[in-house]
Amino acid sequence: MSAVDPEQAGDPYARAVADAVERALAEDLGPEGDLTAALVPPGVTAHFALRARHNGVVAGRDCATEAFRRVDPTLTLEWHLVDGTEVSSGDTVMEITGSLRPILTAERTALNLLGHLSGVATQTAQFVAAAHESNPSVQVLDTRKTTPGLRLLEKAAVRAGGGTNHRAGLSDAVLVKDNHLAGTSITEAVHRARALWPGRMVEIECDTLEQVAEAARAGADAVLLDNMDPGDVVEAIAVARVDATGPILTEVSGGITLATIGAYAAAGPDRISVGALTHSSTVLDLGLDLIWTEAGDGAASAGEG
Repeated sequence: MSAVDPEQAGDPYARAVADAVERALAEDLGPEGDLTAALVPPGVTAHFALRARHNGVVAGRDCATEAFRRVDPTLTLEWHLVDGTEVSSGDTVMEITGSLRPILTAERTALNLLGHLSGVATQTAQFVAAAHESNPSVQVLDTRKTTPGLRLLEKAAVRAGGGTNHRAGLSDAVLVKDNHLAGTSITEAVHRARALWPGRMVEIECDTLEQVAEAARAGADAVLLDNMDPGDVVEAIAVARVDATGPILTEVSGGITLATIGAYAAAGPDRISVGALTHSSTVLDLGLDLIWTEAGDGAASAGEG
């Protein structure tokens, strides 16, 4: 049984949550289910606290809820915070009460998704903070370098960490990269994109100042300044603004790290895209701590107290 509200069935994010959890549980349970949990008497109930083991930013609450609800919709979940909340080591994120068997069965799926997405949010928050020290107005964007099948969830985690989403897929906007230019020119690409998809953003990846100037003159909405050093970025931004026929966004990309994002932000771009937000985040360590259990006869045993 899915925990997703039927009224949200048409929501792509809600579908992504349900699909991801369904796949993860099927992978974990296999053809015969949870053999170890079956050893626990069915009448045993328990109360757990889900706690952070490290400092970070929480994301993925919907996935954890979906995992527990799919296994047993009667479980009681009490969330203490929403996605995007900063937590410190030892903070209680959520409490869960109910039959012990299904809690144990859903535990790993819930924690895998919650920990991964919280790791994305945590890393995003770090990059945003480092960028905003130099330039409070710059946006930190994700990329399409996401885990296959988890893109909408990871992009939601980026937002929870204070980041901004780039295009969600290839049909959302035009982004002409160097490999595309092997078969066309910047000017031709911009003009053809305008004819085929009026109203869609057209962005051109540029490696040189000459490409920046051509993209700006052709009427591109944005230039992606790829693998330039901060000094070159300053110059490229000036060229883009001088040659542009209208408003133009400037975006920096290519190997941006926590150590370098401040210098790039200080160069003055509108946006900085960072693939590492999703492809290199570290899982936020979270765990379920047992508080108490109660046998079917009403006899309780203490956990940590």
